[in-house]
Formats: sequence, structure tokens, C-alpha cells
Amino acid sequence: MNIFVCIKQVPDTETKVTPNGDGSYIETNSIKWIMNPYDEFAVEQALLTKAANSGSTVTVVRVGGVKDTEALRTALAMGADDAILVEADDNLDSYMTAKALKGAIEKSGKTPDVIFTGKQAIDDDCLQVPQLLAQMLGLPSVTVVDGCEEEGGKFTLKREVEGGALEVYEVNSPAVIAANKGLNSPRYASLPGIMKAKRKPLAQHSLSDVGVSADDRRVKYSGFQLPPEKPAGKKFDAMDEGQQASVVAEVVKLLREEAKVI
Repeated sequence: MNIFVCIKQVPDTETKVTPNGDGSYIETNSIKWIMNPYDEFAVEQALLTKAANSGSTVTVVRVGGVKDTEALRTALAMGADDAILVEADDNLDSYMTAKALKGAIEKSGKTPDVIFTGKQAIDDDCLQVPQLLAQMLGLPSVTVVDGCEEEGGKFTLKREVEGGALEVYEVNSPAVIAANKGLNSPRYASLPGIMKAKRKPLAQHSLSDVGVSADDRRVKYSGFQLPPEKPAGKKFDAMDEGQQASVVAEVVKLLREEAKVI
């Protein structure tokens, strides 16, 4: 099987994020980058599928800046066979990203049997790329998947929906499958795996190489800013029962007129 995994590199959740100078995106020079956590489940499922199908290969694909390839190297160290990087700004919209992934997969020369992704990225939270990619490729897709079994090119996929109900889908390959947390237990990269990752193929393409131009942008980001600082809290003292009624009345008044929560 030709197995592809689409991953995204996102800021570490403990990174202090600040807007860049013109407010068009965040400042990226001092950020520690990691693989999007949902994509880790996608990579692991790709490796499990490879192990169950002799002769299969796993190719990881990412669209983004070239300055740091940590996410791709992590996937290679986990056991993927090769990687593709489409060099682009980190603030592409979902449509451009999906089109770039489609172009990179087609440019690889391998017809995909299955494409795994995470259900969403934790930075922009758009939840759009897997569905857009499937539509562009003309493939069926199932997202928020937390159960996956494959036999003879047919995938049985499970997902929990609102209210705790369980949906079960049977999908023939090729298909796009978007992983949810809990689908599996992602492995850690071993030291030998990390060393081997440095020698594994990593192809690089520009956006134009994969058929994407500035005209493909559907959403333009602007006005990035930090949230306002929290105002200082207010403290009320009620030393005796006679003061409690007036303090409660004052608190209710402030909640209604100042905080506007009641």
C-alpha cells in the first residue's frame, strides 16, 4: 500500500506567542515547533497499517516554512519511509494548504491507497483541510476517527458523535481518514530511529511546483493581537452579618453593570 500522512508543524503549547510587526501572523523566529498532536495519531495509524500490509510505504507530507523540519524528522524517526516538504509561509489558509498537499501527493508519482491526517490543527483550529483534500482528490473521507481496522483494502472506522453515540463506517481504499485523540498510542522515536531519520529522503517543492498560487487564497489573516490584560480583581470585606447584605448587593450590581455577566 502507498500510505500518506499529512502533518502540520505547530507552536509548542508552552510557547509564548506574540503577533508579528504588521499583525498579519505571529512572530515565528523564537518559537519551538512540534508536530500537531492529532497528527501523531495519524502517523501511528499509518505505521500500524504498514506493518499489517507487507511491502507498504509511509510518506509524510507537510506544507510550511523550511527553517525547521522538526515535525517531518519526528515522523521519519517514528518509522515513516520518506517525506515531502512544500515550502510556504506558515499562514496559508485551509484551501491553499489542501491544494498544496494534493499537488505534493500527485507529484510523488505514487497513487495513494490511504491518506491519514489529524482531525484538526491546534493552532488555527479550522478543521477543514482533511475534507477539502478529500474533495479535491475525489475520495471518500471520515473524520474524528477513534477506531480503525483494515482488511483487504477495506477500512472499518468508528467515531463517537454528540451524546456518546457510536458511528461505524466501512470505506474502501483509497480514502482520507482524519484521526482523533485516542485512536491509538503514538510511539516514541527511538535513538536508532532518530539516527536513521537523518538519512531518509526528504523532497522539497515550492508552491508553484505543486500548482498553487497567490490567487488560490480564500482567507486573508490580519489583525493578530494579544488579548487584553485581565483587570485587577476586587475584594469585598464583610466583617459582620449587617454588612453582608450590602456587600452582596454591590457584587450583584458590578456583575450586572460592569462585568455584564448577569
